[in-house]
Amino acid sequence: MSREEIIESVRQRARKNFSLGYNCAECVTEAVLSLIDTGLPPEAKKMATGFGGGMGLFGDTCGAVAGALMAVGAAHGRSTLPEGEGKEVLIKSKEQLYGKPGLYRLFNQLPNKVKAKYGQTLCRELTAKWQSEWLCRDHALFCRELITDAAGFAAELILSDKNELGSRPFGENVENLAD
Repeated sequence: MSREEIIESVRQRARKNFSLGYNCAECVTEAVLSLIDTGLPPEAKKMATGFGGGMGLFGDTCGAVAGALMAVGAAHGRSTLPEGEGKEVLIKSKEQLYGKPGLYRLFNQLPNKVKAKYGQTLCRELTAKWQSEWLCRDHALFCRELITDAAGFAAELILSDKNELGSRPFGENVENLAD
């Protein structure tokens, strides 16, 4: 399968997952972990359950975004700290995260892609018009589209060159970092 076909397969599986009863975060993680070799088993999707509805229905970061970030982390995240001792480890760790390439540059792209398309990444803002009718059809259709996009964004990041992605400029971020 080509890269584009894999991305589309992940998108469609995540979309179908929503109709099967998975929550937003589970939809994305299940699709990615089932169709892309990240090194984690598909059962790892259970870590995503609590992220649905913006962190246990709290309304913070959209569960689809959280699920996508977990899936990207399964492929590109750190499993150990850099080797060394004392301050040497801190310096190397900072470089892994903030450097060029750096992991924060890679992960930062996902919420920025969602915000560029949907205007928000907070569940309570994304779904504000349905909060009095949470389980209505329009809300479900909206979330299904967002889930489909988040899964596609995750698959794109996973299937792209980690060093190239990690060398791109930061998007919006809490530290106001720029190149």
